[in-house]
Amino acid sequence: MQTTLEAPAATQTPTPFTPKFTKPFSSWPATGRPPGYYSLPLPEEAAAFYRENGFLVVENCIPAEGIAELRDETTQVCRGNRGAYGGITAAKPDETDDEILRRYLCIHFPHKVSDAMKRYVAHPSYVDVLTRIIGPNVKCMQSMLFMKASGKPGQAWHQDEFYIPTRDGSLTGGWLAMDDATVENGCLWILPGSHRRKVIYPQQANKNDRRFDCAGVAYQFPYRDEDSVPVEVKAGSIVFFNGYLLHRSLPNYAKSGYRRVLVNHYMSAESFLPWMLPREGESMATADHRDIIMIAGEDPYAWKGTEELHEVWVRPCGEGGCVDSKAEVKRAAKE
Repeated sequence: MQTTLEAPAATQTPTPFTPKFTKPFSSWPATGRPPGYYSLPLPEEAAAFYRENGFLVVENCIPAEGIAELRDETTQVCRGNRGAYGGITAAKPDETDDEILRRYLCIHFPHKVSDAMKRYVAHPSYVDVLTRIIGPNVKCMQSMLFMKASGKPGQAWHQDEFYIPTRDGSLTGGWLAMDDATVENGCLWILPGSHRRKVIYPQQANKNDRRFDCAGVAYQFPYRDEDSVPVEVKAGSIVFFNGYLLHRSLPNYAKSGYRRVLVNHYMSAESFLPWMLPREGESMATADHRDIIMIAGEDPYAWKGTEELHEVWVRPCGEGGCVDSKAEVKRAAKE
C-alpha cells in the first residue's frame, strides 16, 4: 500500500531549528522502519512512494565486505595513493589515517581516480532501483565522496537539480552509506514531497552559519525546517532521492568517527544534460554534457561519443569561514 508522508506546511520559519531527534536511530518507530524503507527486490509500492515523496531507502544493498573495501578506498583516495588532484595535500608518512580523513569533507568525482568507486557506479543494486524509478536507459554523470568526521559541518538546504540540470527532471541521487548515518553524526534530512512542484528555488551564499559548508543555501521555499524528516540508515543502505527534493545535513555531532558516504548522480539517457554553457555553434537547447557513464540500457546519443571533462577536486569545508566569491570579485575590482 502506497504511503505518503505528511506534506510540509506552506510557511517558512526564520527561527533556529532544534531537532527533536538527537540520539542515533531515535527517529525510527519502535515497531520497525519509517515509511519508505525497502529491501530488494523492490515491491510494487516502492516506485509510487518515490513519486509521491521524492525519496526511498533500500537497505542491505552492499554487503559488509563491500563496505570495508569502500572505506579502505576512501582512505587511499584521501592519502593521494590513487593519484593527485585539485586541493589535495600530500600525506606525510607518519600521518595516521584519522589525521588524513579529517583533512577533507568532500571530494568530487572520485571515480576518476578510483577503479573501485567507478565499479560501484554501476553496482547491480543501483541498476535495479534506478531502472524502476527512472527508466530502462540510465546514465551517471557525477560521483561525490563525503568523509564528514566528528565536528565537521553539514550542507544547507539545496536541490541537486540546481547544480545539475536535466531536460526531463529525471536527476536522481544515489546516497550510499559507508557508516550508519544518524541524527547524531549528520544524516540526511529531507522535506518530503518538496520535489513535486518542480520549482528551482534561488540560492544565496553561506556567510555566517558554521553548521554548514560553503555550498549555496536555498531560500524562498514554502516549507519549514520543522517539517523535515531525518533519513537515518544502516551502513550498506542506499538513499535514492529526486533532483528537485529539498534536502540538507547537519554537522557530525558525534564525539568521534565518520559519516562516510559515496553519492552518485544519475538521469535518463534520453535527456540531454545541459550542465555547461553551450559551445560555439551550439544553443542551450542542444547543449549536452558527455562526460557520462552508461549503467543500464542503451545510449540514444552514443554517436556523439563521450568526453573526459571533469577532474577530481576537493570542496572547501568552511571551517575557517566561507567567502562570497562575487563579493570578492567586486572588492578586487575596486582595489
